[in-house]
Amino acid sequence: MFGRNCHLDLSRPCIMGILNVTPDSFSDGGQFLNTDVAVQQGLMMQQEGAAILDIGGESTKPGSLPVSADEELARVLPVIKALRNRTDLPLSIDTNKALVAREAVSCGVDFINDISGLTFDPEMATVAAETGAGLFLMHTSGRPELMQQLTAYSDLLAEVIEGLSKSVDLALQAGIAADRIAIDPGIGFGKTAVGNVELLHHVDKFNSLGYPVLLGTSRKSFIGRILNQDNPQERLFGTLATIVSAVAAGVQIFRVHDVRPAQEAALVAWAIREQRLP
Repeated sequence: MFGRNCHLDLSRPCIMGILNVTPDSFSDGGQFLNTDVAVQQGLMMQQEGAAILDIGGESTKPGSLPVSADEELARVLPVIKALRNRTDLPLSIDTNKALVAREAVSCGVDFINDISGLTFDPEMATVAAETGAGLFLMHTSGRPELMQQLTAYSDLLAEVIEGLSKSVDLALQAGIAADRIAIDPGIGFGKTAVGNVELLHHVDKFNSLGYPVLLGTSRKSFIGRILNQDNPQERLFGTLATIVSAVAAGVQIFRVHDVRPAQEAALVAWAIREQRLP
């Protein structure tokens, strides 16, 4: 998969490190508001095996309210600029605002990670096409403040696949090359805990769309429901179980908080699936 000035090797599992520079993200809110602390976290994740860093300046947890583009830019741009001066690792901007995406790419970001799959901001596809950024397209049933009220589906799997297919069509129609696109079923975004488990059980079906699949299960609440664990930071082992299962099903990219454990679990699962050593 290609980004603006880079290429992600997806022949083995690819780990995307989460770097939230927000005060209110569900698991790590407030931990990396300081630019220097955020940069050190990003560099540490690189050392632990991250192939890409995903930088976000707006929480999209269920029930969260949007922040202005100016506030989002004030949070992410200093971190992006500082990291770009310290590492050549591919960077992604986690945003659904075209203005934020354009500014982030101009400062050195290689990929745009849009939770809305190009549906919240009609200019996002144009920004991705004009900048040459790679694009991660996620499925959600609505904006974060409302999405958990929109969890009823006639056929969850079919509707998520259909939604992602429409997002891919929007990207292609805007002139974005197919080799710059990956898809994400949006675990936890407008789905119940049972729905998340259903999507994970059938995650191999997303390969039928013909694009790399990104999966973001790290520390999420459905794992807490399964394990009766309210503390997101105590959900690592449950997260690793989802990663191992998904590697066996052919998923290539994993968005995680805990890079080294995820990278090691994914690599062993890959070796077993491929019946060979790295």
